[in-house]
Amino acid sequence: MNLTLRIWRQSGPEDKGRMVTYQVDDVSPDMSFLEMLDVLNERLILAGEEPVAFDHDCREGICGMCGLMINGDAHGPQRGTTACQLHMRQFSDGETIDIEPWRARAFPVIKDLVVNRSAFDKIIAAGGYITAPTGSAPEAHSTPVAKANADAAFESAACIGCGACVAACPNGSGMLFTAAKLTQLSLLPQGQPERYTRVIGMVDAHDEAGFGGCTNAGECTVVCPKGIPLNTIGRLNRDYLKATTKGAGTPGS
Repeated sequence: MNLTLRIWRQSGPEDKGRMVTYQVDDVSPDMSFLEMLDVLNERLILAGEEPVAFDHDCREGICGMCGLMINGDAHGPQRGTTACQLHMRQFSDGETIDIEPWRARAFPVIKDLVVNRSAFDKIIAAGGYITAPTGSAPEAHSTPVAKANADAAFESAACIGCGACVAACPNGSGMLFTAAKLTQLSLLPQGQPERYTRVIGMVDAHDEAGFGGCTNAGECTVVCPKGIPLNTIGRLNRDYLKATTKGAGTPGS
């Protein structure tokens, strides 16, 4: 395939940035999207030009490093798929593809398509610890967990922290991410001792990082590559309401 790429180029956080057009020819439909960008960068380097900076690591849809707005869609047109697992067969010969970084106040651009997602780390850190006994491993099934709770916790734990939910949200909210990280603990016995201090700490960190408020637009769940459901945010809201009613403090207080 022969493609026209319009890519966001920004030399640093203080640069205004701009869209730059590139032509890429002989693209195999079996290439992944990132492999196609690799081909472009090889040609740019050979021509003595600056390659396009973009995040990537495992390229298996697991690590959450890759994050691109592709024709206005977080991770591209294929649902339930990260950008690294998106293949060029999803596009047509002669097509023009717009590629941009995540757009959110809490995710400032570092360079080109790379953004700073350390705000997610601050939310995780604000959750504190869990109280768990030390020593040898407990006997299997010594702590019963209802299957519905185990399934929901596992579903939330699948979150890879890519930030697509934030990029797609009209408010730039990170509530789906925050809710997923809370739910994977709040539904299990191990997460109960700090359950209510945890939710206050993580929601406060979310707001302090500059993320917007959630208005249940639902765009986050549409683009989430792991299919985290919207009712996960409902669980967070219930826990937050209970925490404020109980007068819980922040983790560690």
